Amino acid sequence: MKITVVGTGYVGLVTGIGLATLGHSVTCFDIDEQKIRLLEENELPIYEPGLQKLLEDAVLKQKLSFTSKREEAYEAVEYIFVAVGTPSYSDGSANLTHIVNMCRDIGMYAKQDVIVVTKSTVPVGTNDAMKEWIQAALQTDISVHLVSNPEFLREGCGVHDFFHGDRIVIGAEKTEIAKRVANLYKLLSIEVFTTDVRSAEMIKYASNAFLATKISFINEISSICEKVQADVTEVAAGMGIDKRIGPHFLQAGIGYGGSCFPKDTNALVQIAGNVAHDFRLLKAVIEVNNKQQASLVEKAEKVMNLQGKRVAVLGLSFKPNTDDIREAPSLLIIEQLLARGAHVIAYDPKAILHAKRIFMNRVQYSMDISEAIIKADVAFIVTEWESIRTYPIAKYVQLMNESIVFDGRNCYALEEVEQYAVDYYSIGRRVIRKRDVSHIF
Repeated sequence: MKITVVGTGYVGLVTGIGLATLGHSVTCFDIDEQKIRLLEENELPIYEPGLQKLLEDAVLKQKLSFTSKREEAYEAVEYIFVAVGTPSYSDGSANLTHIVNMCRDIGMYAKQDVIVVTKSTVPVGTNDAMKEWIQAALQTDISVHLVSNPEFLREGCGVHDFFHGDRIVIGAEKTEIAKRVANLYKLLSIEVFTTDVRSAEMIKYASNAFLATKISFINEISSICEKVQADVTEVAAGMGIDKRIGPHFLQAGIGYGGSCFPKDTNALVQIAGNVAHDFRLLKAVIEVNNKQQASLVEKAEKVMNLQGKRVAVLGLSFKPNTDDIREAPSLLIIEQLLARGAHVIAYDPKAILHAKRIFMNRVQYSMDISEAIIKADVAFIVTEWESIRTYPIAKYVQLMNESIVFDGRNCYALEEVEQYAVDYYSIGRRVIRKRDVSHIF
């Protein structure tokens, strides 16, 4: 099939390259000409494991192309996949400016019947509005069908999720149209769930809100565990055995971030408010997460004066295997440390360039953990990159001025930490101090 994917951000690129890999003829369109030039040179503007090779293979097979010209994008295609950004306004509602502009472009340039497939996360009812916007702008007598096909791509695992995800949700006004969209994915062994358009739109929000709720729940449990001397990792493991609960998203830490959970939870609260429903549970989830992101620095302040201290912040991206720092806990933590007069040196294997645009020369940067922690007075573990999780604890003792570690992701087993002269503070677990293990040495 001939497909245009509008938007070359994370969702657009994984979707476009994935569809091209399935054998469709795909054009990725973006108004950002610089980004298109990079893609035409086989350079990805994002980091996502496995995506680079798929890009190169699809281009080599002439299944994938890129353009910044609207005529090339819209005139002769059967499907238009919508993957433009829907950022949040200050009240949490979705900014649909890019959606509106794209709908006008489709109306102006589309010359044949087309199915518009919405991947972007949009408020319930948006697809109905999109159809009206397109039809109002149409220059020719063609049929336009709107389909909601929400994405469930986890950054860092997006390639896997495209080809091996849990489900493909398709919301359509007609069964025939739903079948045509489902047929695009026929080579994948993934369950297809078909429903109406508005239910499909809500499934995306409800799914992310529920996962965010699990994260905030276990983080609240972790706070109680610290006060009653229980171990949240053991509690979570015991809970997760129950099939009704499951083990996923029960890892206590410093909260969620990224481009989806913060935006989607706030948007769902706003959607509920628009129909006079006070979504108190989700408001509490957001409040807990905001509090949790600040918890690591609060722990440190109870232990030491951060003024003038050299602080290593390990991990900048909101999660491992991505360079995305949108709503990342690291941003708040670094700002808190700087406000308290600390000297920050930040480590991340992929996200440093993005961080530099925010903090500039207020922070030092390193792509080597050992360089980041050498002569540091304290280290904060913020993102559980594999390079951080497997970094030897002995190195903290050898390289730091004071081997004090605040682990916001519970990367190390307590039994392992106990073998070293380190002050170790984690989430929802007991504290380990040098003096408590001094008998070992």
